Amino acid sequence: MPGRNKENMNRIAKKFADIRKKKVKAFIVYITCGDPRLSITEKLIIEFEKRGVDMIELGVPFSDPLADGTTIQRASQRALRNKISLKDILGLVRNLRKKNVEIPLVLFSYYNPVYKYGVKKLARDLDAAGLDGVIIPDLPPEEGKILEAELARYGLDMAYLIAPTSTPQRVKMIARESDGFIYYVSRTGTTGRKKTLAKDIRQKISQIRRVTRKPVIVGFGVSNPEQVRMISGMAADGVVVGSAIIDVIEKNLGKKDLVKRTGNFVQRLVRASKQI
Repeated sequence: MPGRNKENMNRIAKKFADIRKKKVKAFIVYITCGDPRLSITEKLIIEFEKRGVDMIELGVPFSDPLADGTTIQRASQRALRNKISLKDILGLVRNLRKKNVEIPLVLFSYYNPVYKYGVKKLARDLDAAGLDGVIIPDLPPEEGKILEAELARYGLDMAYLIAPTSTPQRVKMIARESDGFIYYVSRTGTTGRKKTLAKDIRQKISQIRRVTRKPVIVGFGVSNPEQVRMISGMAADGVVVGSAIIDVIEKNLGKKDLVKRTGNFVQRLVRASKQI
């Protein structure tokens, strides 16, 4: 596989194998690259790895993020004002890998930037940079075959999303098509902090579990240690927090200790994911 050596192959699979062996759950962070600056994004990723985060979703800023709430929309706008592109994000990842940052990194992008970049070129460049997988929330499995095939050439995972409204037949199909892990969207609507979790999360995770042994992660609306702890106590393999972390970044814009403050908040979430 171009751009990879044996010991670095498939960081995602290794991470989930390690998580299951330790009988804990993965804690996964979503951030928008370039918010507030790409240099800060790099520092945050390094900090998150030190704080025990298991995987990071690197959000590609986009002008029309349909699945995202106002928090991530504002983050995208701040990044777009910095003219952050996919090329810049690939450069960021290359720099991180040169600094021996080994945490699994997954590109989280809407399909428009991917299409503009070029599917074949992107798969090759993702591999060369050191990324491990891709999530594209507006690309269903029925339309993702070409990208899937290109990513597979380089051993890169493509994870699909299952929604609360997905039928049993569709759950089975998405579970079959998803690589690396399956992303369960815990509620309908957009991302953002919620005071309560959806009541049917446990039931929905069990439904997915009946048709696959692949890792299942849960995201959308998870925002505090108690919610992280609750989901970690279910049958899922990991939990994703994004908007709540971006809220902390936003509240500390311009402060010298932004990275440390964000790291402190993230560490509380990490600890909650292991307390099961």
